[in-house]
Amino acid sequence: MASLNVGNLGNLGEYLREQRRNAQLSLRQLADAAGVSNPYLSQIERGLRKPSAEVLQQVAKALRISAETLYVRAGILDAERDRDDVETRAVLLADPSLNERQKQVLLQIYESFRKENGFGADADADADAVAADDGEARAQDATAGDAAGGADSIPGPEPRTTGGSAAGPRRTAG
Repeated sequence: MASLNVGNLGNLGEYLREQRRNAQLSLRQLADAAGVSNPYLSQIERGLRKPSAEVLQQVAKALRISAETLYVRAGILDAERDRDDVETRAVLLADPSLNERQKQVLLQIYESFRKENGFGADADADADAVAADDGEARAQDATAGDAAGGADSIPGPEPRTTGGSAAGPRRTAG
């Protein structure tokens, strides 16, 4: 089989091997922890295979390192342009005092500020769309409660009726 060990793939493989050894894991242990096959991980380390972003994320999680760092090494992210961005994201994601939802919200806010300041790219657009959808949904929830001004618009238990009709109690949409 011809070697595909070119540029970033070799760099990625060497880096993975170094990180695996620093974590004192065998190739088999890392493969099991990452949920990939042992031969496939070996080929990645030797620069023979280019893993998907998903596989890199699984390996990064198993090694307890930043997935973004692996993305840069694999050439998925541009190292020069995205270095500060990657470091900022890594710090946010590594903060043990935040839960996963809080981390995602902070990343969405960070993305929106980057875009506002002219640093947004195609990769940022997806995160911005998620943030916008989430913000719009929260705004609609708040508006619906304020506009109706009544208890009927707030989701909750069905109101009690004393003699109601056969159709049951009436509620407004909300």
